[in-house]
Amino acid sequence: RALPAHKEDILRMNVTVNEVDQHKVTLHIEVPAKDASKQAAAACKNLASRVNIPGFRKGKAPRMVLESFLGKDAVKQEVFEAIANKAYSDALDQEGIVPVTEPELNVITDEKGKDVVFEATVTKKPEVKLGEYKGITVAKDKVDVTDEDVAKELANLQKQHAKLVVAPEGTEIAKDDFAVIDFKGTVDGVAFEGGEGKSYPLQIGSGSFIPGFEDQLIGCKAGDEKDVKVTFPEDYFEKSLAGKEAVFAVKVNDVKRSELPAIDDEFAKEAGKFDSVDDLKADIRKRLESKASFQALEKFNSEVLKTAVNNAEVDIPQVMIDDKIDQMIEELAMKLETQRMSLDDYLKYMNQDMDKLKEHYAEPAKENVKMDLVLEAIAKAENIEVKDIDLQAEIITMAQNFGADPKEVYKIILKEHRVPMLVQSVGRKKAASFILKNAVDPNEDKKEEAKAEDAKAED
Repeated sequence: RALPAHKEDILRMNVTVNEVDQHKVTLHIEVPAKDASKQAAAACKNLASRVNIPGFRKGKAPRMVLESFLGKDAVKQEVFEAIANKAYSDALDQEGIVPVTEPELNVITDEKGKDVVFEATVTKKPEVKLGEYKGITVAKDKVDVTDEDVAKELANLQKQHAKLVVAPEGTEIAKDDFAVIDFKGTVDGVAFEGGEGKSYPLQIGSGSFIPGFEDQLIGCKAGDEKDVKVTFPEDYFEKSLAGKEAVFAVKVNDVKRSELPAIDDEFAKEAGKFDSVDDLKADIRKRLESKASFQALEKFNSEVLKTAVNNAEVDIPQVMIDDKIDQMIEELAMKLETQRMSLDDYLKYMNQDMDKLKEHYAEPAKENVKMDLVLEAIAKAENIEVKDIDLQAEIITMAQNFGADPKEVYKIILKEHRVPMLVQSVGRKKAASFILKNAVDPNEDKKEEAKAEDAKAED
């Protein structure tokens, strides 16, 4: 975490802040010639340390030599950037402005030996007007797992252990049967790529093939051959086939049906190494209760945080929403890469373009930005401090999620100058924890009251 500059390191300058609109400001910055000269000398020394000039040790070549060797304009640009960067940073601190965009610079004066005057226009982080965020009341869902829930889960487990068996000879294909088929599709008599398969196990009613295909196989038997006529949907991902009529020459090799195992102690042993069906049911109930408890807590936390955010008021600059949309799309692209799919292929498959995708992310992005801003404001209002141990814990968690070494994750964070972002992220999480700790669940209060009444009755 970067330490604040000492007072003697801060430039003496005149700063005037002019509002462009409710989000943009222009900082008019004037650095006196004396201070500008000091910064210019330091910039030249730094530049000299990075280039090899015959006859001079690194860092010792004077400005005149640097100008002769590198060109006056290059040195002038280097000097101005050094002065402007320092002055801009100090001006932000002085005026308490947190930018959310890179500055647009307008150079007014940058002549050697004179005051350096320039303007920097930025979009600033908006102010948040906090509403109620302590003592938010939300009723957590009750965890109630019924015998029917257990029976449904047991039936699902039974289906997972079902075996496909060949149906008796002469069996007609019905819904949910598996038709093992060879097929070859043509459009206007011409075969197309991806339209052929051998011994494909197609479950009738699964909807995995083109609409109308599966229904036409109902009533067929093993050994039957049939021409299946279908029309590709208008929004079919392969544009060359969209809306086209196709004919599939189909041969039914086999008809197979699922054979469910009996639910007995033997099944309990096979499904989960339990001694009896009762033990298996008890485990299912326990898992369902655990899942329901987790979901109830997740929903409770989400509603509490959403309420705290909705209670606050903030006018969000569009650029922050656009940046968040870009970030979300970048995260989607990275996720798709792990699935060996490009973003372009995904858009084609979903029949979307980039504009539609951005439109899809617009509202979630706005909600995410508001959540971040409100949590940061609460962290500030409650003087929530991010300590080194908090950062270390976050880095360890990140490393576990990525399957990486915490030391390597820390190196990347330092290299990419992401420490301030990490501090903000941890601060937001601590603010969220603060809100949740102070939230009220009326159902929990009723439980405590009931326990107290029971205790009185026992006494």
